Amino acid sequence: MAGFSEFGNDLYTGKRSFDIVGRRRLWYSIAAICILVSILGPLLRGGFTFGIEFTGGSEYTVSGVQSQSQDIASEAVATVTPVPARVSSVGSDAVRVQTDQLQPEDSTAVRQALATAYGVETSSVTESFIGPSWGQDITRQALWGLVVFLALAAVVMSVYFRTWKMSVAAIIALLHDLVLTAGIYGITGFEVTPAAVIGFLTILGYSLYDTVVVFDKIRENTAEDGQESRRTFGQSVNLAVNQTLVRSINTSIVAILPVGSILFIGAVVLGAGTLRDIALSLFIGIIVGTYSTIFIAAPLYAHLRESEPKVKRGDALAASAASRAQAERAAVTVES
Repeated sequence: MAGFSEFGNDLYTGKRSFDIVGRRRLWYSIAAICILVSILGPLLRGGFTFGIEFTGGSEYTVSGVQSQSQDIASEAVATVTPVPARVSSVGSDAVRVQTDQLQPEDSTAVRQALATAYGVETSSVTESFIGPSWGQDITRQALWGLVVFLALAAVVMSVYFRTWKMSVAAIIALLHDLVLTAGIYGITGFEVTPAAVIGFLTILGYSLYDTVVVFDKIRENTAEDGQESRRTFGQSVNLAVNQTLVRSINTSIVAILPVGSILFIGAVVLGAGTLRDIALSLFIGIIVGTYSTIFIAAPLYAHLRESEPKVKRGDALAASAASRAQAERAAVTVES
């Protein structure tokens, strides 16, 4: 821990530094490749795997089973209808079976077949029908919420930081997070449920918070740069990223640990679908959001500002000040 603390102090004082802003073309290239894969991957795979809330269908929960074998449920459903069944374990003694919408007589037959296959009473098999309209309503509201959130975030950041370019950089980083998180879901086949959509929106708050902290440090560093400063604008931005690097990593670890625990409990211990879906989207989003804050948002902001005449003049003065300082050091060395 002492070594990590010393490492953080070195980054904060500038004694040690990672050239993150200077290598921004590399980060842009990596981001472009990841975005391309996130878009093409789900398309080549056949699209996203949507939950029953979006597609509609019948759901059966078999309680008090001795075995949670999914093959038992699949074979039982197959004896009644050729419609494929999606089977998952719930807790330690229950099984959830989802199918497309069935006729009432077929649904009753499936319920009886599941009870017989698992050796339980018919009353232990609960049945419910889920229409697709509920999931569609949630999606529509989520999209409206996304638009409103992005608009408000852009306005507030423009007013707070007194430059619209920070807003642009932050919004692009947020969109990067959403695309990559959705792409991972599509490529891996994780089921997209309303809970996952809610998790996607929650990611935005975490990612934006992390980005604002870094941007606040950037504003502080660039405000301190005067005519005698030896740092260019890009170097000041890079220093701010390095100064907040350890904090970003620590915050991400602290956030990932409980989310990972919730994911494990929801997926393995309880088999709770909603808990698992929210935790999974948060787990992926926190990792992606931390990456975008460090390697996308800050370098992009520096890129947007470096073409401004005022920044160019400041960079020229910084280069001159650095040259004078180097010449003075060389003269002192010769005299000694």
